[in-house]
Amino acid sequence: MTRHNASTRKADIDRESGVTLRGPADLAVALPHLLGFRPDDSIVLIGLHGPRGRLGGRVRMGIPDDPAHWAEAADHMAASLAECGARYGTRPDAAVAYLCQEPPSGTQADALMERLRPLAQRLRTACGALDIPVHEALYLANGRFWSYCCTGTGASCPDDGRELPDESTSPVAAAAVLAGIPRPGPLRDIERRLMPPEGFPVAPQVRALDAAATALLPRMLGTPADIEDVRGETLGLAERLLDRLRRATARGEGGPPETDAADDALITSAEAARLLIGLQDRIARDRAAEWMEGREAPVALRLWSALARRCVAEYADHAAAPLTLAGWVAWSTGDGIGAHVALGRALSADPEYVFARLLHQACNEGIDPEPLRRSMRQQRADRRRRGGGSGPL
Repeated sequence: MTRHNASTRKADIDRESGVTLRGPADLAVALPHLLGFRPDDSIVLIGLHGPRGRLGGRVRMGIPDDPAHWAEAADHMAASLAECGARYGTRPDAAVAYLCQEPPSGTQADALMERLRPLAQRLRTACGALDIPVHEALYLANGRFWSYCCTGTGASCPDDGRELPDESTSPVAAAAVLAGIPRPGPLRDIERRLMPPEGFPVAPQVRALDAAATALLPRMLGTPADIEDVRGETLGLAERLLDRLRRATARGEGGPPETDAADDALITSAEAARLLIGLQDRIARDRAAEWMEGREAPVALRLWSALARRCVAEYADHAAAPLTLAGWVAWSTGDGIGAHVALGRALSADPEYVFARLLHQACNEGIDPEPLRRSMRQQRADRRRRGGGSGPL
């Protein structure tokens, strides 16, 4: 019997010849079904092919909080969309862009739309530089849409936007119902597991991170022996925490989404801080990435998710390392949606984080992760032969 998961059925919808979308507003309503979740706080680019605008690749990442990172994010998204074309035989002939972000309390949607206008413009120029004209760029919020390409005034481009079509009339939504795919939930529900929980005690974690940085960074910048010692300590601590989480599972504790708090309680602020600082070393992070399959993968995913939840205040950008590891484990184990969410958040934390950029692009292109897994297995075996320890198991 063929196993059909949500991603497979979503692909079936994409190929459904009877599904026709009338324009960018209809496509906006279909985004949750095309992505597998409702894209809160997201940049979404969708490629169009041929004279009829056949849907092609789609890429998504979180909107960086700092506008200084918008240019890098836009350039990366445009490059990823261009590479995505390989899956469809050719580069996209055009694209549509969406900026999805609900205004915070006390802020009008049209004001937030204007704040994001430079990001929309950069997306258009970045795609244009790759010969992928953006036919439309829309801001989506509160069930309404605003066009960044509209040049008119008054009724043609109203300040309060236009109402999105009713989702119940969406042909993609209807196709999803027929395929038995549940209505996608908000992206925020998936992301929440990778963010500090509400009411998290920030000050103690920041103090622990300060102390760990003071203790470890001089050694990480010291002699080769010092650097290798810190790497060994980092991986040793990670192994101990993995074992602790594994034992908790055996006792029936931790694991499911509703018990993330139980996982958090198993890791002290000092342990999380030392591991987070240690994982800023690229080689330590790459060795930690070897926990990516078999019985180790789900426990590793819990650990990296728990570490991402500890990246607070001025250490928020340190989340790029555990989020990238979480994205890698998710992708390696077939969870495409989880991989995209984690990698998107990693790039929001640090748009220039190279490992996240490479994995994000590979996920978007639908590349098989097995060659990378095979390379990691070989590196681990070579390290064992050289007597460098087993590393991750």
